[in-house]
Amino acid sequence: MKDRQVIDIHNIEFKPFDRYGSPVPKMSWHIISYNQTSGHGSYVLKMEPGAQTVPHMHMGFEEFLMIEGELIDADGTIFKKGEFVSFEPGSKHSSSSKTGALIVVFQRGLNQAIDQD
Repeated sequence: MKDRQVIDIHNIEFKPFDRYGSPVPKMSWHIISYNQTSGHGSYVLKMEPGAQTVPHMHMGFEEFLMIEGELIDADGTIFKKGEFVSFEPGSKHSSSSKTGALIVVFQRGLNQAIDQD
C-alpha cells in the first residue's frame, strides 16, 4: 500500500532535535508524521545519557511510550520501559535521562518553551 508506512524504530536515521530552534544537546529525533506547524503527529525521540529536555508547556495532549531506558521528570517521577505516559494540555515540565532513552511520542498540539524558574 502506498498510504502505509512501516518503521523499524531500531533501524532509523536520527537528526538533531531542533523543535525549539537550536538543537538540544544529546537529543535527536526521527519524524514519522509530526507536523512542525500544527504540532500534531508522531516521532521517535532518542535521548543520550545526560540529556535534558527544554522546559515546556503542553498546548495539547502529549503522550509517549517508553521503548528503552528511563526518563526522570522534574518532580522526580521515573518513567520506565513499557510505560505509556499522557500529559494533559496546560501541563508544564521538563525531563532528563541518566541512562538514555528511546521514546515514541504522539503529540496533539505544539509545546511552548517556558523560562526556567
